[in-house]
Amino acid sequence: MAVVAGTSALYPWLVELAVDMLTNADPRILTLLPAAIIAVTFTRGIASYGQSVLSQSMSLRVIADLQKAMFAKLMQADLAMMQSAPTGTLISRFTNDVNLMRDALSRTMTAMIRDFLTAVALIGWMFYADWVLTLIVIVTFPVAGRPILRLGRRLRRASANVQTGLGSLTSTLGQSFGGIRLIKAYGMESYESGRSDAQFDEVYRLIVKTVKGRARSQPIMEILGGVAVALVLAYGGYRVISGNGTLGEFVGFLSAIIMVLQPIRSLGNLNASLQEGLAAVKRTFELLDSEPKITDRPDAQALENVSGHVQFDGVTFAYAPGDPVLDRITLDVPAGQTVALVGPSGAGKSTVLNLIPRFYDTDSGTVRIDGHDVRDVTLASLRDQVALVSQDVTLFNDTVAANIAFGNPTADRAAIEAAATDAAAHDFIRQLPDGYDTLVGERGAKLSGGQRQRIAIARAMLKNAPILLFDEATSALDAEAERQVQGALARLAQDRTTIVIAHRLATVVGADLIYVIDQGRVVESGVHDQLLAQNGLYARLARLQFRAAEAEPASAAAIG
Repeated sequence: MAVVAGTSALYPWLVELAVDMLTNADPRILTLLPAAIIAVTFTRGIASYGQSVLSQSMSLRVIADLQKAMFAKLMQADLAMMQSAPTGTLISRFTNDVNLMRDALSRTMTAMIRDFLTAVALIGWMFYADWVLTLIVIVTFPVAGRPILRLGRRLRRASANVQTGLGSLTSTLGQSFGGIRLIKAYGMESYESGRSDAQFDEVYRLIVKTVKGRARSQPIMEILGGVAVALVLAYGGYRVISGNGTLGEFVGFLSAIIMVLQPIRSLGNLNASLQEGLAAVKRTFELLDSEPKITDRPDAQALENVSGHVQFDGVTFAYAPGDPVLDRITLDVPAGQTVALVGPSGAGKSTVLNLIPRFYDTDSGTVRIDGHDVRDVTLASLRDQVALVSQDVTLFNDTVAANIAFGNPTADRAAIEAAATDAAAHDFIRQLPDGYDTLVGERGAKLSGGQRQRIAIARAMLKNAPILLFDEATSALDAEAERQVQGALARLAQDRTTIVIAHRLATVVGADLIYVIDQGRVVESGVHDQLLAQNGLYARLARLQFRAAEAEPASAAAIG
């Protein structure tokens, strides 16, 4: 960029030489001057190429590093933060914000530095050529400075609003595309179109606001340039007419002022793009500077040789202040046993599971594994001891084998197939077009709900962790598949601690211990027969479910 700026400053000098040579009929204009012009332009062209490649490479490397840093930060972020932020808003950080930063780095910053250096070089030559004319020109520059800076601050705020609006729009589009089946089933196409139209219009309004702000700098710089040229023409022309200057000096200086106006005008226009990029940078570093609340303590130790004894001691937890989901709950899950958590929806059963691998920290009380407070051990070692299967199955757009091996990437094909067999998934996987190498589609769209759930169970089996957490893990299975998986779970649970959440009580009848949870408290505990004899909440739930099960065959016969 320095070479580009230096060679640019030579152009008005060459113009001055050309005019003087023509005036004096100097024969060097036919040989020496053309050679000098070719040398200068060749040097400037090579420098421009090198500047462009180097600056683009630098800016793209910076952007790639920022993207990797943002993704790594999000992967380490608390589950609460990830669940509270709309997915579209997070994706917008990697697309819309990054595009603005890329533009600010690769085009705006580069052009601003190059144009600044070019302007400095040209103004330096102008001072050398005629300091009086130069002073006349540069006194006009500060006039435009204050409004340009004020416009820049407004543009930064407006650009931040645009990025927020684009994030909301991206989130809405993601929800609409993901829920297209439901939208069509309920005939809500017009409603969704109206909802998205309102956001399209809002983004349009915000972008137009930034366009207007950006456009305001153009007339300011245009007027400034016109005033500067007019002053040079008036005073410089007067000096030539009065015999105090040569035509070559005047034309050379006029060429310099015309040339210097271009980078100065660009600086004013590029300031708008720079402010938009700075708004994106601010949002990016807000994310990078955020710190998760769930972290390893300085003296955290690795959790090893786990037998699986899980305890909750007076645990209270609330997702929102003042609204506890768990209220001084106490549980004891002996190592190697299968314990079921049952109760009405919203009672806090899933929250119990979330606290074991420290997706959240307790507000009070302690969660222990083998006597160790889970907050005193490293997160990596803690979560390495736990395998989780929830009713909300997550599959990645990869092969069946890769999804099963997600928790154990080093597993070989034999181990993957063994886990699939235990999860009653091997037979249907073999019937897929490419077997274990079949792509499952986004979120497993190419598979049925039961198939997705069996793959998730196979994934947990392959991890082979000493503590197994099942949150409605068999809810999407038919009776035969459920029977097969229950048998596999029984084999898998041997010598392992298994905590099962199930609304269908028939699936937990054989549990070693059942805790009945209601409104965040343990209201009953015991085995199936003991709980029926107590004639409490568990017995009422059992009677309702068993009556419903008996009514189903009769209803089916009536429909038939």
